[in-house]
Amino acid sequence: MVVRCNLAVAGVRVGGVGATGAPVTAEGGFDEFVAAASPRLVQHLSLALGDPSRAQDCAQEAFVRAWQRWARLTAEGSDPYAWVRTVAWRLAVSDWRKAAAHLRALVRHGPALDVAEPLPDGVAIRDALARLPVDQRVALVLHYFADLPVREIADVLRVPEGTVKARLSRGRKALAGLLSELEEAR
Repeated sequence: MVVRCNLAVAGVRVGGVGATGAPVTAEGGFDEFVAAASPRLVQHLSLALGDPSRAQDCAQEAFVRAWQRWARLTAEGSDPYAWVRTVAWRLAVSDWRKAAAHLRALVRHGPALDVAEPLPDGVAIRDALARLPVDQRVALVLHYFADLPVREIADVLRVPEGTVKARLSRGRKALAGLLSELEEAR
């Protein structure tokens, strides 16, 4: 489902009455409800957030949640638009709070420290590890970078210790060959 944010869609004004003067309700089905309700909701969110794409995201998430509860929302006497509007605005407020917390953290901790560029050997090892089969790569990283003994690796991966030893052996052999290739290529 895509939430339409073009105000000309269906010529509807949401939040009371539609373009024809009739109240916007959920009686026409979910698709019709979305077509009628989304333009105005997205417009309001966009004006408040200052970001049309984030407004569309909040509205779309609210409509997705409404779809999951559509039977309850359309029960007699309920107002599905009020529910969708409330959810969309709560999502927007949540974004504001996250942004404010992020800014407070930046002020509290200061700018990020400069990170040194990786050493050529580190890049070569990373590239060679990436070319290994996943099981060998994981075993090597856990053993040599995380400093875990074979027994703990076996517990983490839920495999026998002999399997870990075989993966380490095969991984070391393959890694040595790959690092030789990379060295020759320099």
